[in-house]
Amino acid sequence: MQIFQTDLLCIGAGLAGERVAIEAADNGFSVTCLSLVPARRSHSSAAQGGMQAALGNSAMGEGDTPDVHFADTVKGSDWGADQECARIFADTAPIAMRQMAFWGVPWNRVVPGEQTYYKGGKPFTAFEKPENEGLIHSRSFGGTAKWRTCYTSDGTGHAVLYTLDNRAAQMGVEVHDKTEAIALIHDGETCMGAIVRCLKTGELSAYLARATLIATGGYGRIYRESTNAVICDGGGHIIALDTGKAVIGNPEAVQFHPTGIVPTDILVTEGCRGDGGTLLDVNQYRFMPDYEPEKAELASRDVVSRRMTEHMRKGLGVKSPYGDHLWLDIRHLGEKHISTKLREVQEICESFLGVDPVHQLIPVRPTQHYSMGGVRTNSDGAAYGLKGLFSAGEACCWDMHGFNRLGGNSLAETIVAGMHVGGKVVEFLQGSDTAFKTDCMREAFSRQQDRIKALIHGANGRENVYAVRNAMFDAIMKGAGIFRNGKDLQESVDKLTDILQRARKVGLRSNGLGANQELAAALKIEGQVKMALCVCYAALKRTESRGAHTREDFPERNDRDWLNRTLATWANLSDDLPTLTYEPATSVFEIPPGERGYGGGKIIPMDTPPVATPKGAKA
Repeated sequence: MQIFQTDLLCIGAGLAGERVAIEAADNGFSVTCLSLVPARRSHSSAAQGGMQAALGNSAMGEGDTPDVHFADTVKGSDWGADQECARIFADTAPIAMRQMAFWGVPWNRVVPGEQTYYKGGKPFTAFEKPENEGLIHSRSFGGTAKWRTCYTSDGTGHAVLYTLDNRAAQMGVEVHDKTEAIALIHDGETCMGAIVRCLKTGELSAYLARATLIATGGYGRIYRESTNAVICDGGGHIIALDTGKAVIGNPEAVQFHPTGIVPTDILVTEGCRGDGGTLLDVNQYRFMPDYEPEKAELASRDVVSRRMTEHMRKGLGVKSPYGDHLWLDIRHLGEKHISTKLREVQEICESFLGVDPVHQLIPVRPTQHYSMGGVRTNSDGAAYGLKGLFSAGEACCWDMHGFNRLGGNSLAETIVAGMHVGGKVVEFLQGSDTAFKTDCMREAFSRQQDRIKALIHGANGRENVYAVRNAMFDAIMKGAGIFRNGKDLQESVDKLTDILQRARKVGLRSNGLGANQELAAALKIEGQVKMALCVCYAALKRTESRGAHTREDFPERNDRDWLNRTLATWANLSDDLPTLTYEPATSVFEIPPGERGYGGGKIIPMDTPPVATPKGAKA
């Protein structure tokens, strides 16, 4: 057994993982990042539209402040967010964006004078002040009172990830790519690293670490139709859940993005609508103002996705061999704008659809996109249940997003939380030490060896992993889509419980040697079905509608009974269902629950309304 030792082990080398790694390395600690793919191919690179930060540099962002950004974030979350974390985020975001500029991110910049912008497909002019020349520009995103989304055309994630990866290399951060953590090493109290499988050779190694970070992105690939890359398969959540100690927060909070292209489900950025694009139906009629007169296409994502689905249910979708869809129209933005500020969208449309968005409409429909839920942590990024385990980015339920995250807030969160959590990891490393228990390491290593042997030899059965996975896809989408109801959710839970038994009996058709995709899939299928059960079971039990969790049989947002956060654990790994408990959504109320200003819907208020807490107060 090969053993690696490091101060900080980052499982994941996307934006959140590398930003935490840089903070630790900058303070003199050794850092190793694990990645399924080369770091620059992490899914962070696919993020297009931008990062929210209240800079107030542009004419349409004038007067913006972290307070306004904070309020937008809390409203966007449908009051499901931890307001302490939302405040940390809003206050830190401007600092983080300027630091990214200093490190080399080529942000789009303000050009002074009269500039033409679009809103709802119609042009208007705004005067950009000469004193703002060269400052970081911003574009409009959904659910915001001001234009505050910093961007680099529509390749923001790509630009920031390349910059961070360069910085990580300068700081001496080691990246071990084509590796996958398949189990955490722990003694039930303290996390001491991970058992890791090489995806090229299949060999197992042990990585011992004083602090371990899960930054593996979302679990979107437990859905068949998703904008997520295939590497966003819940791997980090699975190994956390399998400890029996770590907690998954708000697993039922799953976001569907309004504009996945049909039929590939690749995302086209919210920046299309932020820059003035419109949504059209089968009659090429712009329908969103009928549902949301104030925000139209720039209501929050949960609202726009619901309205699009409602409209298609009325028979106004465009028929296709791949199901109904709607149209996204950016033609009026013009060739110059599209080929510069939306150039990745243009390339995606041309390469995957054979559509030229300068002259043609783009077929789109809501598609699973983001996991607001994740490994539950406190405001320092420290995971519940195990000392020395941290999480950041989409893998984490920190929880500034609550039940719906605003576009541009998650990409910004990777950097902001990476900076903040990285600082807390440094404090942890400076203030404590870890005694590595070799018996725990050997036991974890042997357990994974035995798992692999059992899969290769079919010791538990010969279920086909791909058939099991397809059954999981069908079951989760039946109940946990954009609209949910008790009957369908119960059916999903019942089916997934049966599928879990099948997942426990998976055996390989191949020999399992070397770079073996079947083995990689088989190692995580039971965990993926458990994550799907967390989503559906938590959604079944939450008898209200909040943000992206929309129950047709319980349409009210119920602050009286459900202003809380779901906590899912799997203490006994042989159980068929997770254990669900709850905690208050927030202990700090800078903004007591109220109307979002879009989306409509009845609210059942709290029996005793909370008193507003002063800005910056701690729980």
